[in-house]
Amino acid sequence: MGSPIVLGIESSCDETGAGLVRDGRLLGHAVASSMDEHARYGGVVPEIASRAHLHALRPVVRQALDGAGLRLSDIGAVAVTTGPGLSGALQVGLAGAKGIAYALGVPLYGVHHLAGHVAADTLEHGPLPDPCVVLIVSGGHTSLLLVRDLARDPVMHLGDTLDDAAGECFDKVARVFGLPYPGGPAIDRTARAGDPRAVPLPRPLPGSYDFSFSGLKTAAARWAESYAGRELPVHDGAASLQEAVADVLTRKAVAACAEHGVGTLVVVGGVAANSRVRSLAEERCRAAGVALRVPPLRLCTDNGAMIAAVGDLLVRAGADPAPLDVSVDPSAPLEYAALRPVAARAAAAVA
Repeated sequence: MGSPIVLGIESSCDETGAGLVRDGRLLGHAVASSMDEHARYGGVVPEIASRAHLHALRPVVRQALDGAGLRLSDIGAVAVTTGPGLSGALQVGLAGAKGIAYALGVPLYGVHHLAGHVAADTLEHGPLPDPCVVLIVSGGHTSLLLVRDLARDPVMHLGDTLDDAAGECFDKVARVFGLPYPGGPAIDRTARAGDPRAVPLPRPLPGSYDFSFSGLKTAAARWAESYAGRELPVHDGAASLQEAVADVLTRKAVAACAEHGVGTLVVVGGVAANSRVRSLAEERCRAAGVALRVPPLRLCTDNGAMIAAVGDLLVRAGADPAPLDVSVDPSAPLEYAALRPVAARAAAAVA
């Protein structure tokens, strides 16, 4: 008999996700998004997101089970995002996960959201090479990591965003350009008809593995303001912004592979769905002799499958489950895939 079936629950932002994984294989998953409810406000409203999770959690778990041809009683472990994310949204997912784990008498694992994005790639391409460089790019996070055994070893940060993340930059500039929310997909669509060399935008922090997109956002906004009273060539602006972001992300990631002697780059997160980020990463990895792994589009954005994937890795690694009084940590740093409760981290820091 193989490992237990792991149910993963994700509710850190505006997607409610449930996934089922066993021995590295995705059995089924379902996602409900409240994005349309936030679009009128130009960004995620925490209270709306929390209420949406309350309504969606049970149906999403049922849909994932039905799609996999499983019953609730078939679940042998539960993994749930406990941070980082919106506090109220995280609480909804955690409460649901605790209830299922307690009712079934199965172990519960608290998972770091960003570790979930890393693990998402394993559902498509198998185990991660040890070591590999991972570039996480999403609406709230941009990080360059050196990853060994995700279930056992600490994650080494090579660089992180110092201000706006890449996805946040897309969202904010899209608003200035008059494009709809979410900005990432809107920029990607609009850029297809533009010239990526039309607007001379900066490439921030060229000598560092850290990221800063606030200045790039401001430069794009100032360029748009220069067209006050005239028609904005939005296609050129979108293409130039997208090119700048993709250039910075992929240049640093491939350089990190070379410096650390790593032969595989894994690009994950919502912005990994961007067409130019993917194509430029392929081009530069091919030139550098680096293998590139990017999850399919359905696993790039937030989903429960990625959380189940981490739970499955933790179960197979023999990791200790979380206590049923585990808490959320909305601003948790990525240190390990298993997220320790706030109280335990605070006690360890004092000790």
